[in-house]
Amino acid sequence: MASLTNQPSKKAIRSPERSSYSRSSQPATNNRGSAGQTVKFARRTSSGRYVSLSREDLDMSGELASGDYMNYTVHIPPTPDNQPMDDAAASSSVAAKAEEQYVSNSLFTGGFNSVTRAHLMDKVIESEVSHPQMAGSKGSSCAMPACDGKIMRDERGNDVTPCECRFKICRDCYMDAQKDTGLCPGCKEPYKVGDYEEDVPEFTRGAALSLPGPDGGGSKRDSRNSNMSMMKRNQNGEFDHNKWLFETQGTYGYGNAYWPPEEMYGGEDEDGMMKRGILDSSADKPWKPLSRKLPIPNSIISPYRLLIAVRLVVLCFFLAWRIKHPNDDALWLWLMSVTCEIWFAFSWILDQIPKVCPCNRSTDLDVLREKFDLPSPSNPTGRSDLPGVDFFVSTADPDKEPPLVTANTILSILAVDYPVEKLACYISDDGGALLTFEAMAEACSFADLWVPFCKKHDIEPRNPESYFSLKGDPTKNKKRTDFVKDRRRVKREYDEFKVRINSLPDSIRRRSDAFNAREEMKMLKQMRESGGSEAHEPIKVKKATWMADGSHWPGTWAVPSTDHAKGDHAGILQVMLKPPSCDPLMGGSYDEDKHLLDFSDVDIRLPMFVYMSREKRRGYEHNKKAGAMNALVRCSAVLSNGPFMLNLDCDHYVYNCKAVREGMCFMMDRGGEDICYIQFPQRFEGIDPSDRYANHNTVFFDGNMRALDGIQGPVYVGTGTMFRRFALYGFDPPQADKSPQKAADAHPLNPIDFDPDLDVNLLPKRFGNSTVLAESIPIAEFQGRPIADHPAVKYGRPPGILRVPREPLDAATVAEAVSVISCWYEDKTEWGDRVGWIYGSVTEDVVTGYRMHNRGWRSVYCITKRDAFRGSAPINLTDRLHQVLRWATGSVEIFFSRNNAFFASRRLKFLQRLAYLNVGIYPFTSICLLVYCFLPALSLISGHFIVKNLNIAFLLYLLTITICLISLALLEVKWSGVGLEEWWRNEQFWLTSGTSAHLAAVVQGLLKVIAGIEISFTLTSKSAGEDNDDIYAELYLVKWSSLMIPPIVIAMVNIIAIVIAFSRTIYSPIPQWSKFIGGAFFSFWVLAHLYPFAKGLMGRRRKTPTIVFVWSGLIAITLSLLWIAISPPKGGATTADQLGGGGGGGGANFQFP
Repeated sequence: MASLTNQPSKKAIRSPERSSYSRSSQPATNNRGSAGQTVKFARRTSSGRYVSLSREDLDMSGELASGDYMNYTVHIPPTPDNQPMDDAAASSSVAAKAEEQYVSNSLFTGGFNSVTRAHLMDKVIESEVSHPQMAGSKGSSCAMPACDGKIMRDERGNDVTPCECRFKICRDCYMDAQKDTGLCPGCKEPYKVGDYEEDVPEFTRGAALSLPGPDGGGSKRDSRNSNMSMMKRNQNGEFDHNKWLFETQGTYGYGNAYWPPEEMYGGEDEDGMMKRGILDSSADKPWKPLSRKLPIPNSIISPYRLLIAVRLVVLCFFLAWRIKHPNDDALWLWLMSVTCEIWFAFSWILDQIPKVCPCNRSTDLDVLREKFDLPSPSNPTGRSDLPGVDFFVSTADPDKEPPLVTANTILSILAVDYPVEKLACYISDDGGALLTFEAMAEACSFADLWVPFCKKHDIEPRNPESYFSLKGDPTKNKKRTDFVKDRRRVKREYDEFKVRINSLPDSIRRRSDAFNAREEMKMLKQMRESGGSEAHEPIKVKKATWMADGSHWPGTWAVPSTDHAKGDHAGILQVMLKPPSCDPLMGGSYDEDKHLLDFSDVDIRLPMFVYMSREKRRGYEHNKKAGAMNALVRCSAVLSNGPFMLNLDCDHYVYNCKAVREGMCFMMDRGGEDICYIQFPQRFEGIDPSDRYANHNTVFFDGNMRALDGIQGPVYVGTGTMFRRFALYGFDPPQADKSPQKAADAHPLNPIDFDPDLDVNLLPKRFGNSTVLAESIPIAEFQGRPIADHPAVKYGRPPGILRVPREPLDAATVAEAVSVISCWYEDKTEWGDRVGWIYGSVTEDVVTGYRMHNRGWRSVYCITKRDAFRGSAPINLTDRLHQVLRWATGSVEIFFSRNNAFFASRRLKFLQRLAYLNVGIYPFTSICLLVYCFLPALSLISGHFIVKNLNIAFLLYLLTITICLISLALLEVKWSGVGLEEWWRNEQFWLTSGTSAHLAAVVQGLLKVIAGIEISFTLTSKSAGEDNDDIYAELYLVKWSSLMIPPIVIAMVNIIAIVIAFSRTIYSPIPQWSKFIGGAFFSFWVLAHLYPFAKGLMGRRRKTPTIVFVWSGLIAITLSLLWIAISPPKGGATTADQLGGGGGGGGANFQFP
């Protein structure tokens, strides 16, 4: 240890740790410095403060020579006698706390032709807020005269006083005192801040905005500019900070001052670059994979592939035989059937061939925790080295998407098992409704109790509505003795929470009516005071919507007005839960007044939560959900910049709290740098036990998606997906033929390193004019890399660099986030075209995933033992058909666009190309399917069949194809885990949707392409999750829709055809029962597929609209009579009551009895 004299006394003060990627670069005279604990020399004054000593002061004192000062660095490694200081306490100052509190308590608004403003809110909701991270949390009042502001608080909610006299002062008064005299208003002494560089108030460095606070130079953006220059210096080789990042192994012993050995960094190579060296406690341990790819057993997959080949060959011979043997007696019937069969064969190939390479995957969470979370000599505090994750939740209409459902989704996200400081949750309210805003605030308030309760007792699932609805013993596997008492208390609090959420609409309406009435009274009083002549005129006051603090809501009003309508309102941003500290914060013991439960051994921190409503203006295209998701991407890049993003619909919640860790096993494993997203299967609740309309869709999620996982990865299905932010920005994956990583690769790269065609000057054209957003791109790319602990990792990062705390938010950063969600930001950029979610399709999810696969990225399908996410699905027949209609319409749009896989690049694998071709083509199968469903009826009515004679060749082909089909289904059920009943339900609904929704989608798609007629879709209503007498009431509700007409007509025509053929056979002199049974079998097969549809039409009490049967009957009879008129039966029958006998030649007549 460096020797220090007693006069004046000096003390070593540790510099606060900062992010390695945001550390300001300073000149260094020796490149062997490390990122260990360094020292600052300071002089202790008579008042007890420490004043930093400059180099000149040290030279004058004669205690340290300048040469000594420049030639070595003093390290203070952690020992039992010398524990590291609390980083949060060391790096945060009174000014920083004031700025952070100001940001979390302010509602930021702004947008087109408007100034970004911050509205300080002392009250967010009408109920009390207790958690110190939440906006509007309770606190002491400022002691300054005529000031009712709230004073600053720390992480536990305790008052923060900047002076030793404990004078309570708010943030604004503190800034004024610092700016005017620098004296404390209480003791009249100078404030004890400003002596160190880290104590400079951050809000005094903010950019000039229309926000309270003094003007100043520089901002948080300046530090980010220095970050970019640091990255460029790394690449130019002038000064490599990466050797700091690689140092993770400490040396123990009191007062060790040492030079790091050359072997620590591997020395220098011929190019002057540092050789790669990784020093970690895990270096001596054997390398373990985080995930494994498990192939399907050969006993199942080999016969499966063989049967596909056999059926393909038999289909070719069968179609050739059908073409060579036409039915001359009914050439039209033969032509229609052969055309449909050729198309069915082509469609089957597109669907079946991509299934030849299915696979399973497994993860190892223990290895993930050991590699990233466990304490080690280099990480004694056990801070996590996992990358950050930003959750995205989107909602648009609180009337169709109940706030209680959305609130439960948010609560399940806030309680996930992932490092709290690495999580951030964002909700996009595209409707700009105050109801959603206050519901989210209520959810944050309840999270103060719910999240620690889940952590304390290891609750699953962490959606309170689902958890308290579980059947069975809640105490199973619970070890704590106070679980029953805690659960009972939390249940009571949740019931009160539901009452508050459900009463919000009435509460907002009553509050708004009261404030509007007050405004009317004010205007009336002013009119009377100004002159009574106009007092008799009606007073016109805008019916505004008011917030809980008595101010206008900047979003959509209940009574739409200018700048306050669904498509015309300002951008809104509120940090409802500020970023947590980097160290655990334990709760308090049980206290009746303050602490409802005993959380003394539970970390009570909550993840960062942000409410966002992007700006909407008339004349600007909003691009629906895709536009909202892109706004979330930009907003999160500015505020938290998590390298991974996970999006959920508002009605999908986290069912497995370890789902994020499961996905991270793939991203952080070898080869993870090539993965663009992790797709989790969709699982649904509230489905009827028989799954009448195949809502679970297990054939697709457990069959097709698992098969695609063996090729290039599953398609993106719109929810339950973890994205790599860098891939979503439109960049290409790392080069496949790259050699093992060198030291030059161990630093953040610029975007042009991944896209040679991208010039730095073109960044604004692609990403917009936000400098902060552009600078966040290489940081997100670097943080998202897996650890470079395996030769297969092409782009890796050193271990331990993500253990540093996150920088606190300031007003300038939030104002920048408001700017990037404005309506004009995407003008003349590539957002929606190459960057982010892709615009121009109803199914923007499939197109977005296709674009990434087309650039060479791959995706992974993650099926967890416990479902990762669960959601709701429409169980009503009409709602289900409209949902399928939207999907099919998007597929038709894809087929007629440049996103057709036929025009894909070479980076898209052949089998993946076939799968995407099938996505765009499958709706067109509805045309042939509709015709083929009528063929059995036409055969029975006309007396002809699709073949001239039922010879042995036709029957053999038919038998072989059927056996292959059944065998393939059984094997597919075996390797996918799908039940036979689920497979059959899927086949039934395929015919129902194929003859209704898919057909309508083809018509609508053609109208859009040919005539330019746009298609609009309404939101699918979500269940409110309330306690109803019958949870399946929607299943039996019959809603009339034109989509029901084709299946009804098919069913009735086939029934009529069976009756006609049966009557003809009975009254025929020579009944041909074999021909009748053969023809009727195909009609019954069609009717068997339509059975769930017919059952849905009946409803529970047979309340099917009469118009359904009237129109269907009329259409069926008309088609039957029209057919008889066009092609009268043999035998010369000319009257309606005398029909010729059928089929093969007898010519006998019969009459209806």
